[in-house]
Amino acid sequence: MTFSQILTHPGGSHKDEFLACCVLLAHSPVPIVRREPSAAELADPSMAVVDVGGEHQPDRGNFDHHQFPKDHPPMCALSLVLQHLGVYQDALAFCDWLEPSEWLDTRGPQETSRWLGIERSTLAKLNSPIDMTLLRRFAASTRLAAGDSLWEVMRWIGEDLLNYLRSLRQRLDFIAEVGEFWEIKSATGPFHVLFLPRTDPLPEEPSSGLSRFIDSHPAGDKVVGLVYPDRRGRGFGLSRHNDHPGLDFTKIGACEDVHFAHARGFVAKTSATDPQRLRELLVQSWA
Repeated sequence: MTFSQILTHPGGSHKDEFLACCVLLAHSPVPIVRREPSAAELADPSMAVVDVGGEHQPDRGNFDHHQFPKDHPPMCALSLVLQHLGVYQDALAFCDWLEPSEWLDTRGPQETSRWLGIERSTLAKLNSPIDMTLLRRFAASTRLAAGDSLWEVMRWIGEDLLNYLRSLRQRLDFIAEVGEFWEIKSATGPFHVLFLPRTDPLPEEPSSGLSRFIDSHPAGDKVVGLVYPDRRGRGFGLSRHNDHPGLDFTKIGACEDVHFAHARGFVAKTSATDPQRLRELLVQSWA
């Protein structure tokens, strides 16, 4: 279903309805109006009504959460729109910011801070002037349409979010198909890395999605390092997973086939392509 218009509430703006409108714009690039909906608009399936109206009826384009009981799991307008588009579960898995955003919108900063295990003051320290400006400008608007600067930025945000979710899912499926878990034997015992072979065509960013894939894999808790094609050369990149201290790539910095090893030891680049040589470099880098 595509929409002819997106309507959200007037007054102050929050991240949930702002992002919900961004995602809807990527799906239906139509005008946004900020006012209270009429009964006719709530009944009109061509009108997306976001974060206002007291109804969650996606078949009629209504995406409000304020009528949910207080013990309902945290769900905001963005959650409902992502559900409608069939990407909510992937968003929960791949967007670490989504669940805290749901908590903030429905539980407030005090409960959210307790849930996160942080001081409330820490939340304020994470505020971004980008967020503040976009939300303030959105709150000051009554109508936005194609050609308006903020409308265009919102569509970019929605497109980037949906593209990220859909491309990452494809990327994880690709890694599952071609990736290999290596067990590397060393004098101090075995350790495990994820190896991604060079493919044609080479992905624009060969290392993208590797950490997400490891975190979602049953064997992922054993993995300490990554080996993946170097997008700037014919060799491979070597890096720690989750900054595991057992790998220190400064130890191979002097090797003839290693042309870069970061001074802090978390990543290196090699011209080596033979799997046996890559394993040897990993052994030399292991604690």
